[in-house]
Amino acid sequence: MTPAAELRIAHTADLDAATRHAARALLDDVFDDMTDEDWDHALGGMHAMLWEGPELIGHASVIQRQLLYGGRAWRTGYVEAVAVRADRRRTGLGGTLMDTVERIIRGAYEVGALGSTDAGAAFYAARGWLRWLGPCSALTPRGIIRTADEEGYIYVYPATDPLDISRELTCDWREGDAW
Repeated sequence: MTPAAELRIAHTADLDAATRHAARALLDDVFDDMTDEDWDHALGGMHAMLWEGPELIGHASVIQRQLLYGGRAWRTGYVEAVAVRADRRRTGLGGTLMDTVERIIRGAYEVGALGSTDAGAAFYAARGWLRWLGPCSALTPRGIIRTADEEGYIYVYPATDPLDISRELTCDWREGDAW
C-alpha cells in the first residue's frame, strides 16, 4: 500500500452520501459498463476503501449471499466492486483491499465467491482463489437455471471446509447479473 493511502472499513449503513457518491464515481471510472444494478449488488455489506487525502482511490465490498453446494446452502461472502483508480494500479492497493475482504470472509462466512473478468483472473488465482470448474446455475423465480456464460469466471475462497470445485454451484437470485 502506498504510504499515503488510508484504509477504512465500514458497513453500507455507515456510509454517508458523499462516500457513496465517491465509491460510485470510482466504479464508473474503472468499469465502462457499470450499471445501477451492479452498484446495488455492492451494497448491504462491508466496504473496504482506500483514501488518499479526500480522494477515494480503491474500493471493494463483501455482501452476504447463499450458494447451493453439496445439498445445502452455504453462507457466502460475495465480493463485489473491486476497483483501484487507474493511476494507482500495480502498487499493491488491490492486494490491500483483498487482504481486508479475505479477513472478513474468513471471520464471517463459510466460503467466499466472486465473478472475475479476464483481466482479474490471474490476480485472484495468485491469492489462492479457486476457479470453479463445475457447472454454474442460479436459483431463479422459474427454478434452477444454468448460467453457462459465467462458467470459468467464478472463483471461490474456501473459508472453512474444502470444496470440490468440479461439482455444481448455484447462486441465489438477484436482479441483473446472477453472478
